[in-house]
Amino acid sequence: MTTHLRLTALFALVCCALAAQSANAQGDADAGRVLAYTCMGCHGIDGYRNAYPSYRVPRLGGQRAEYIVAALDAYRNGTREHPTMRAQGGSLSDQDIRDLAAYFEGGESAADTVTEDDIRGLDAARACLACHGVGGDAVIPKPPVLSGQHQEYIVHALGQYRSGARSGTVMSAFAAGLTEDDVEAIAMFYSRRQGVVTPDKSE
Repeated sequence: MTTHLRLTALFALVCCALAAQSANAQGDADAGRVLAYTCMGCHGIDGYRNAYPSYRVPRLGGQRAEYIVAALDAYRNGTREHPTMRAQGGSLSDQDIRDLAAYFEGGESAADTVTEDDIRGLDAARACLACHGVGGDAVIPKPPVLSGQHQEYIVHALGQYRSGARSGTVMSAFAAGLTEDDVEAIAMFYSRRQGVVTPDKSE
């Protein structure tokens, strides 16, 4: 075999390996649908409430896969606290998490399409636009889509950032400067927009 042919064959093998790795990293939505059976007991019921503290569990339909992966990984390694979610995350492999994320995201994720005009009169939300506005798709790591999310859940999440129960992201510094009224206003604004949804248990 000539050097040229050897290089061509090696290149082909590398491409195949990278393609397989990429496909694996993206997750298998069909496998995720099977795994999501236990998730649907809470996340498949619109308005289902966490027992204590009481708030509506987040809507996951259309949520960005990258964010779901990050959230489940945080529950699994204990950097994000929630007894039930930590137990669920602890039972999942890396591939399971990617598969679940692919399933909940669906064919195409929802998006925050918020513009400066949309938040006119809501100064507290101005800092949100960089990650949760029209430019959010370019942010790495991918932030969660807030549009369509339950108002109560957004209030709860921001409260955790303010208290330090969630940490390690820019949200901690941002949330620390918010008042209770700011939190309520931001949560109400995003909850009324079209975006993430409660996944359909029948699908």
